[in-house]
Amino acid sequence: MATSPRVTAPDYTAVNQLPVGQLDDLLKLQKAAQKINSILDLDQLIDKVVNDVARSFGCVDADVYLHNEARNELFLACAHGCRGCTVCGPGHSLKIGKEGMVGYVAATGQMRYAPDVRKDPYYIGCEEATLSEVAIPLHVDGKLVGVFTASHPELDAFPSEQLRLLQALCSDVAVAVHNARRFQQEQHRRKEMSREAHEARAIQQALLPKTSPYMPGFAVTGLSVPAGAVGGDWYDFIPLDQGRWGIVLADVSGKGTAAALLMSATRGMLRSLAEASCTPGEVLSKLNRLLVEDFPAGRFVTMIYGVLDPVNRVLTFANAGHLRPLLVGDGSARFLDTDQGIPLGLAAGEFSETEVEIPQGSRLVFYSDGITEAANPQDEEYGPQRLEDHVRQREASVESIVDDVRAFADGVGLRDDATVILVRA
Repeated sequence: MATSPRVTAPDYTAVNQLPVGQLDDLLKLQKAAQKINSILDLDQLIDKVVNDVARSFGCVDADVYLHNEARNELFLACAHGCRGCTVCGPGHSLKIGKEGMVGYVAATGQMRYAPDVRKDPYYIGCEEATLSEVAIPLHVDGKLVGVFTASHPELDAFPSEQLRLLQALCSDVAVAVHNARRFQQEQHRRKEMSREAHEARAIQQALLPKTSPYMPGFAVTGLSVPAGAVGGDWYDFIPLDQGRWGIVLADVSGKGTAAALLMSATRGMLRSLAEASCTPGEVLSKLNRLLVEDFPAGRFVTMIYGVLDPVNRVLTFANAGHLRPLLVGDGSARFLDTDQGIPLGLAAGEFSETEVEIPQGSRLVFYSDGITEAANPQDEEYGPQRLEDHVRQREASVESIVDDVRAFADGVGLRDDATVILVRA
């Protein structure tokens, strides 16, 4: 947020020239003026201003009109008085330079005082008891914020000392209103962003598998936890012919909405290629050519895509710059050697395939760098060894892996999207 306009203390020296009773009222007004700059709720601020002024000066009416720059008009934000008035009400607007003392003051930038409203050509009748009225522009750095008005039931009810005090007060009011409106706009922007982020997260979560695939002899589960509202990690299970299943885990560079959009586009392309019965190497090669053409410069995707044949207990996979899968068996564990290839979307290239047998009782893990690169308060990474140690435990699951990573981070939280797939034979 930009720096707020500088507030200068109003000149209240004229109060010494006023009668004692009026002096007390104006000292109260001064104290109120000192408080208004701490109020960031626009409605509360304006309500306080108009009611304090009305009470201190015995006004029948006090109003604050705010400037609507887009429509070149002022709308009534708050009024003290005007009970049952048919001329104005909340939201009532006046054209700048065309309607009433308010419109005139907004156009000229000068205060207008009507000691007898019956003789003022710009006055628009409102409260019947009004005999005198003053309208003062609210400016910040030369820019119109709004107009303040006060109406009184007596003729020439605002002596010059009071007018000067009201002008000084309006300097404070203008800055306070300006800051409150900016705060309100910022709050609205944040709420809108939060709502959009919530909707984006719901859509992204809907793109993840809703159930685990049914494969005789295997149990396959996955979990993805974004670091923010949305993320660039993604996993999927794709049904193929002959009872086989495509298994994919990908990580789009970057975070947030941009990464989520690229992830969604990549998902659609991959599913189309996978369902065309291409081999894993062919799928990544074709997908890479599409992403090189479509992705913005500097954006890329690391991905591992495999086809699991549950009948022959074989996984055939290709790797595009992603972390090596972990295979844990009875008494053994190894990170599978594979040609990682280049990440998708950077440059043209081909992708080789690796075939691995998955023995009964073994566990195969795909994971994103949000798992192994998660750091604790000492900036130490979780690392592949801790992942291996955890997966060696028979009760290990995708949930327990993520929970173990979170416990290791010890309050630091996940700095990157964390995604894991666990294949149990």
